[in-house]
Amino acid sequence: MTAKPVTPAQELSRDDLLKRAAYLKSVLRDRARLSEETRRIPADSVTDMKESGLHLVGVPRRFGGLDIDYGAGHEAGIELARGCASTSWCYSLWVAHSWLVGYWPLQAQEEVFGDGPDALCSSSLSPGRSTCTPVEGGYRLTGQWEFSSGCDSADWIMLGVAGIGQRNWVLVPIGDCRIVDNWFVSGLRGTGSKNIEVEDAFVPAHRALEVSTAGDSDLSAWELHGQDRYRVPIPVLLGWDLVAPMIGLAKGMVDEFVYRLSGTTGPGRTAESAAIHLRLSQACAEIDAAGALMEQDVAEILRKGRDGEPFNTLERAKFRRDKAFCTQLGLQAVNRLFDLSGGHALFDSEPLQRFHRDAQAVAHRDGLIMDLGGQQFGRVMLGLEPDGPI
Repeated sequence: MTAKPVTPAQELSRDDLLKRAAYLKSVLRDRARLSEETRRIPADSVTDMKESGLHLVGVPRRFGGLDIDYGAGHEAGIELARGCASTSWCYSLWVAHSWLVGYWPLQAQEEVFGDGPDALCSSSLSPGRSTCTPVEGGYRLTGQWEFSSGCDSADWIMLGVAGIGQRNWVLVPIGDCRIVDNWFVSGLRGTGSKNIEVEDAFVPAHRALEVSTAGDSDLSAWELHGQDRYRVPIPVLLGWDLVAPMIGLAKGMVDEFVYRLSGTTGPGRTAESAAIHLRLSQACAEIDAAGALMEQDVAEILRKGRDGEPFNTLERAKFRRDKAFCTQLGLQAVNRLFDLSGGHALFDSEPLQRFHRDAQAVAHRDGLIMDLGGQQFGRVMLGLEPDGPI
């Protein structure tokens, strides 16, 4: 890396941050094959990310985080995904998890960031197959959880648990967890989204968080940090971190598609083909629309947080809908170009194939499937109460 490391006393502007993300994009593109082969983010990429300071967007300011708009992390994630979607996926989640840690009691935050702002946190936020038993001073935790992206590089794991509130997550140090190497998949191979096992670990009470009230009726994080993001209910802002890699990888698909065809001539799939022109135009419009909608929604969410405005049920359902809709627009753009990319795009060595596989993997996330993510908005519009989380 040529960029200087960021220290807590040194702050990057939004423009500086995005310039560093653009530089890293080309580095990550060169390592994308290695990431797939090893089924995890290469150690050099993690080091480069930390030295760039990109991950500090999510860290609370009092622990050395950057004092810039949280939405800049999404923009950085988009840029990184143009080089490697798997790295962007993990980066985006690490940023989101650092933000989320700020909702926990201060004692837990100090434990996570006690050695500095570079601590990374992975997660599996559904309860999985687990038991969480109250004991004196906290809980005893045992269970198995799936899809913990970036866990090989994590210092902490954020796990969903059942039985101790409406919806609770707990923070567990990586030393209390076992990573199960079962991530053999078709897309997002480099994310290393492996299973996590915990056997009778003690979780102090201050490492548990009631998610349903954080940033909503419980404003203790806002009172502690005074940052817009902490006056927003968690489900409203969470999830955009997964949309950003889809928009970015769709842009990467366009980059590669244009690179392959620029300067070609003759009949068929060449730069002179009207079919190519139409597909490229449609795909770029879909990507632009997805990016604009995400930027608009995130800006509105943070504005409402800054102004202390409540989020009504329809707004919550709309934001959930839009996360899925943006994802589907990105998927359509990728599929549109891949379907006209010819036989060479089928080779494992081709970035076009990797972008295509990664797009399918992103779009398999439950909240990003329109049939699931968009359902609550339709219910609320018709005067019904939501029957799922928003």
